[in-house]
Amino acid sequence: MLTSELYNYFEKSNSVSTDSRSIKKGSIFFALKGDNFDGNKFAGKAIKDGASYAVVDDHTLNHSQYIKVDNVLKSLQSLSKFHRSKLLKTKIIALTGSNGKTTTKELINEVLKTKFNVSSTIGNLNNHIGVPLTLLKIDPLAEFAIIEMGANHLNEIKFLTELVNPDFGLITNFGKAHLEGFGSLKGVIKGKSELYNFLISNNKVAFINNDDEIQKKYKGKKISFGKSDQCNFKFEEVSNGMRSGIKFKNQLLNSKLTGNYNFNNIAFATLIGLHFNVPISKIKKSISEYNPSNNRSQIIEINNKSVILDAYNANPSSMNSSIQSFNKLNGSKTILLGDMFELGKESEKEHFDLISFCIRNKFENIFLIGLEFFKHKNNFDVPFFYKTKKELINHFQKNPITSKHILIKGSRGMKMEELTNYI
Repeated sequence: MLTSELYNYFEKSNSVSTDSRSIKKGSIFFALKGDNFDGNKFAGKAIKDGASYAVVDDHTLNHSQYIKVDNVLKSLQSLSKFHRSKLLKTKIIALTGSNGKTTTKELINEVLKTKFNVSSTIGNLNNHIGVPLTLLKIDPLAEFAIIEMGANHLNEIKFLTELVNPDFGLITNFGKAHLEGFGSLKGVIKGKSELYNFLISNNKVAFINNDDEIQKKYKGKKISFGKSDQCNFKFEEVSNGMRSGIKFKNQLLNSKLTGNYNFNNIAFATLIGLHFNVPISKIKKSISEYNPSNNRSQIIEINNKSVILDAYNANPSSMNSSIQSFNKLNGSKTILLGDMFELGKESEKEHFDLISFCIRNKFENIFLIGLEFFKHKNNFDVPFFYKTKKELINHFQKNPITSKHILIKGSRGMKMEELTNYI
């Protein structure tokens, strides 16, 4: 079936679904396959639950509401690219980076929607399935769309960028994330820069952090921010206790985000708002009212302790940034760190280096959880090592934390947020 023909069915539906457990009446269901599931087996259930059509690639199946294609995933991706070509009034901002993608995306959304009709990635649906679903949700009347793109290997950003066909783009930063797939920091830079390559080739505009030595070298059309005069918008970093903010001219933009590493996230949103003539008063209000959630830079008060919960994900770069920022706080401090995943052959070294870094910062307590950290138990005397969270919880029941400030961070699979129930 031609993509244009499939698009006719898409226009007759009211939404797109890939999960047969949450079908909306009148939707079009795409029967995707995975390592442990085959969506074709649930096409009948999707129709029974109210889907108008089901896109399948098992041609032994027959139903008047089935749309047969060669490959469901490729059809979903092609359909999203076709829909993008119809969005003539929508300016698309694509972003990627090693850290801060979702926070930056949400801040940009909060700023732009004070003046424009805006669509953006929901949550972190930023991969080869999430990006097409995000594109297909964009209303043709939307003036802006903000698309987050994630990657863990080379050529992934290139593929997603070609689907999105952005008018503008930005890279939050380059860090030691997904080293298992990218191979090295050099590989990360090359992979993320696939967005830059697209912008340059298509004469599009990049939003640039001029304080970043890598971004500073960008040769295409750009609009930049930084702390020096060699940029389009000059911002100053400020902090209010645990909170992060920026100063632009005589305006102070405070946020509810913690850590000076959020300065760049706030700055990108402010830069984009200013470029598109959003009044500074609206930018200021939207940033100050944005509430971090989903375990990202949250500050939680528990039993007279301030807990910084930054446990959505972790890699060596984000760990170092969080610990450096946390160490600037006054008062007693304890850190609870979980294993970092997807580091490949660099995992042992990166965990060792992080432990050494923590010890040099001389916190009151250092709790390290997970098998990767535990490998180094005999190499250090200072930290507490635990294979599992359950072992640490047993320790807390006998030895409660008394520090004023607590940082909790680890990779998503560690589910470090569960520890907040035992502090």
